[in-house]
Amino acid sequence: MAGVEHALKEALTIDGALGAALVDLNSGMALGTLGHAADLDLTLAAAGSTDLVRATRRAGELQGRAGEPMEDILTTLTHQYHLIRPLTGPGGEGLFLYLVLDRARSNLALARHRIRSIETALTV
Repeated sequence: MAGVEHALKEALTIDGALGAALVDLNSGMALGTLGHAADLDLTLAAAGSTDLVRATRRAGELQGRAGEPMEDILTTLTHQYHLIRPLTGPGGEGLFLYLVLDRARSNLALARHRIRSIETALTV
């Protein structure tokens, strides 16, 4: 079982990872952040991503999919991928992992696989 700091360090070992955060969906506050890109404000990104998760859940509810679990949300920018993984394990409800990847150096399929295994091992 991995704690928050260990999980974030593990996320940064993913090829192309620029930053990672564990975020509380209720408050929008980051419970932990780790990154090495100077132009990346993970605290601000965490707060903004909270709105994205809420909007995606609301869209699912409007489509009659309220009980269907959300695996992840992907935002694709010109040079980056922003991957959000809501936690589903015990104690993880209302939290999500946020990962920023360099598009030129990352493999999105592998990153999704790795963040899923990090989420499974994370204990909060």
